[in-house]
Amino acid sequence: MRHARGYRRLNRTHEHRKALFANMAGSLIEHEQIKTTLPKAKELRPIVEKLITLAKRGDLHARRQAASQLKQDMHVEKLFDVLGARYKDRQGGYVRIMKAGFRYGDMAPMAIIEFVERDTDAKGAADRARLEAESAADEA
Repeated sequence: MRHARGYRRLNRTHEHRKALFANMAGSLIEHEQIKTTLPKAKELRPIVEKLITLAKRGDLHARRQAASQLKQDMHVEKLFDVLGARYKDRQGGYVRIMKAGFRYGDMAPMAIIEFVERDTDAKGAADRARLEAESAADEA
């Protein structure tokens, strides 16, 4: 029987899984949409939804709890300033998972995980800003 075996191990150690989901949650917060395998997306959803709930609370203790799970301060800032305010009136269901076929190399089921009511300009915005800054530096 499989009592009290709640999470997928994903062939990783506990530390590797924790780092994986911290990085994936940061990428999802930054880009508001990422493509990954279906099992990873299904495991990432409750982690991100709990982070959004912390952002809706908005106090110092919630900010420190979110900072302990995320790796970069810029992700914590966006989580509390942008996403917490965006979902203030929503009771849950901040993230959707859409199946996206199978990966060519190993036929792994792929999925797109994204925020509901996401900002479509957020995807790749940091990369575009970096390229603009590099091109401005080259011209100068």
